[in-house]
This record gives sequence, C-alpha cells and structure tokens, in this order.
Amino acid sequence: MRTTLAIQDALLRKAREESVKRNCSISEVIEDALRASLTARPKSGRPARTRPLKTFRGTGVQAGVDLDASSALLELMEGR
Repeated sequence: MRTTLAIQDALLRKAREESVKRNCSISEVIEDALRASLTARPKSGRPARTRPLKTFRGTGVQAGVDLDASSALLELMEGR
C-alpha cells in the first residue's frame, strides 16, 4: 500500500544507509523496523504491570437486587 509519512531527515538518512548495507529498499528497512517495534517486548524483560482492580467495602449485592433488570436497578438507586 502506498502512503505518505513525515520522517525526520536524520532518520531517513540512516534508513537510506541501512538499505544500502542490506541491499534492499528503504521501504523494506522501514517495514522491518516498524514490525520489530510493534512486536517488541517491554525493555525490562518482564510482562507489563496490570493495574489492580478497584474494590469497595461492602458485602456484595443487596438482597432482592437483580443486576439483569436495569429498570428495577435504576428504581432502587433512585429510591423509588
């Protein structure tokens, strides 16, 4: 697919130099670099941290509350 990108001059020069070294097109160099960047692991070598699940004090769902009935839940929340 053809597309237009704005690339810094110094970076484009390095890509050109790499394409000459590898005897391939600049497009191939950029595709390889992009592919490597998108599949790279975190630099620390360990998986990315997951955020802890926020929980709140309580004993769970109140008796008689049906979480599948949104209108009943709304009425309960509004105090009807």
